[in-house]
Amino acid sequence: MQLSSILSRFAEPETLKMAKLGRELRAKGIDVIDLSLGEPDFDTPTHIKDAAKKAIDDNWSHYTPVSGYLDLREAICTKFKRDNNLDYKPENIVVSTGAKQSLANVILALVDEGDEVIIPTPYWVTYSELVKIARGKVVEVHTPSDSFKITPAQLEASITPKTKAFLFSSPCNPSGAVYSKAELEALAAVFRKYPNIVILSDEIYEYINFSGKHESIAQFSDLKDRIVIINGLSKGFAMTGWRLGYTASNVEIAKACEKLQGQFTSGTNSIAQKSAVVALTADLTPSMDMVKEFTNRRKKTLELVKAVPGLKCFEPQGAFYIFPDVSAYYGKSDGTTTIKNSADFSMYLLNTAHVSSVMGDAFGEPACVRFSFANSMGNIEKAWARIKDALAKLK
Repeated sequence: MQLSSILSRFAEPETLKMAKLGRELRAKGIDVIDLSLGEPDFDTPTHIKDAAKKAIDDNWSHYTPVSGYLDLREAICTKFKRDNNLDYKPENIVVSTGAKQSLANVILALVDEGDEVIIPTPYWVTYSELVKIARGKVVEVHTPSDSFKITPAQLEASITPKTKAFLFSSPCNPSGAVYSKAELEALAAVFRKYPNIVILSDEIYEYINFSGKHESIAQFSDLKDRIVIINGLSKGFAMTGWRLGYTASNVEIAKACEKLQGQFTSGTNSIAQKSAVVALTADLTPSMDMVKEFTNRRKKTLELVKAVPGLKCFEPQGAFYIFPDVSAYYGKSDGTTTIKNSADFSMYLLNTAHVSSVMGDAFGEPACVRFSFANSMGNIEKAWARIKDALAKLK
């Protein structure tokens, strides 16, 4: 059977691949600690689950508008005003089946064959693959390892007449880097020189921020009309399985995303939408309590990583990952396995320490490996004890 050539243009997400390998080992009775997936290990807050039960009882069980229920889009606008001091109207909002679909909608709506999309490294694994699906060209910009943030000079140097978009996240998956208002303002000064570039700002980790107030590049009003914000409820509300994301953009892009989505999935799950209205407009205390726990785990994880010889670790300011440089172990061997790259490093830890992680090549940074601290404190401590012991065997 001859399958479509589109399949050859992109790869399986390494995050999902490593999680799958971990599950296969668990099925054999091996105790694998998962530090690979980006998923809060908390249950969805009770008031959100209660809203879902009510929606079922109230028979919200029919097809939904492609762009989302009006009351949800209004709730998203309320959230933007409350949290970010940004003014949007419902016609600027498109609700999708997860932020991944939101991002896919935007890229497919904007990028044509040969268009260049600038993506600072490290980046979430799906960014580059979606650009490839759209037949665009990924322009990677390797950021300084002491900040993992693109500089204005790097940005300007990467722009060409073919540049269509700039795509980044803050807080960043996988590095945990968070852009300050001053840093965003410096990037904005570059974008003002190039009025045809669309800026895609992934803010899915907005609430999981250890550095203070979240800053959105959309706050610069003269740029707002060509900025697309991608966000969702999976991280900040522990709603990964509910699959609900959204974009905020100018009306032209919103209508284009709605048109695409109408052919792919149509409207998002009705029960998830009604629950999201409550999540976005109710008290955020459960989300903030979750962030407090992530703060404690971040502190402990950094202590444990610093105790492992050879690892150089950037201190994350947001999200729930660490992204240490592990290249000191390249070329080392335990007599059976030789570590040549980040993929070898991750597989060695999976098979020897029974701890899953994600190789840095998937994020555009081959010297690093991503570890999540979205796991219990006990599992984090046990995992890093195993990692330290396994790495001590490499000579």
